[in-house]
Amino acid sequence: MAKFKSRTSKKEMEGKETVEVFKDLDQGALDTEKFLEKNAKLLLIVFGALLVGVLGYFAFQQFYEAPRNEEATLSYLAAQKNLADGKDDLALGGKGAANPGYLGTYKEYSGTKVGKLSSYNAGLIKFKQGKYQEAYDLIDNFSSDNKVLMALKYGAMADCQANLNKSDDVLSLLDKAISASDDPYTSYYFTRKAGIVSLALKKKAEAKKYFSTIDEKYEDYDNGMSESYIEMVKYY
Repeated sequence: MAKFKSRTSKKEMEGKETVEVFKDLDQGALDTEKFLEKNAKLLLIVFGALLVGVLGYFAFQQFYEAPRNEEATLSYLAAQKNLADGKDDLALGGKGAANPGYLGTYKEYSGTKVGKLSSYNAGLIKFKQGKYQEAYDLIDNFSSDNKVLMALKYGAMADCQANLNKSDDVLSLLDKAISASDDPYTSYYFTRKAGIVSLALKKKAEAKKYFSTIDEKYEDYDNGMSESYIEMVKYY
């Protein structure tokens, strides 16, 4: 009998524990329900604001951004055609709505990728015209997810600074061009350019560093020229 009584007591304990668990669950559900009732208005406002935000974003993308990107592209392509035809002034544009050119496309659509690319192209034309500070400022406005284009950007900015006799900035920008891209030829090209600039500036240590890097990492592109430059550093 004692054994039977002990087994019954264990079952009763398990039953009580189960009841307590369900009581806790019921109380939690009740608390949640009370919270929802008490804050229903606030929750509706928050949910509504989130919904409006999401719908607004998609509406902005579809009805504002997409048409502007299309307009910017058409304007950019018109400038490209003038550039291909050798009409640099028309390609540059910026003198009226009839022919926006690169300048007008950038000013009107600066927030788009095409607008930023137009700034870069406008800067290259300004560089050809010998207007190096204007070229630098326009090229500096360009940005892209394309690493090679970013390397070219810094390289072009270095050329502008070289023509403005700002030699201290040239090597810094060329270093950015070297590190901006994972493309080996692009990195080689700007490393070689940095080495030549260093020689011109009589910075032997920097020149040796750049040409030694070429000898170690980019010899397939250099045909042994870096060895000649390293030798030249000794007597330059």
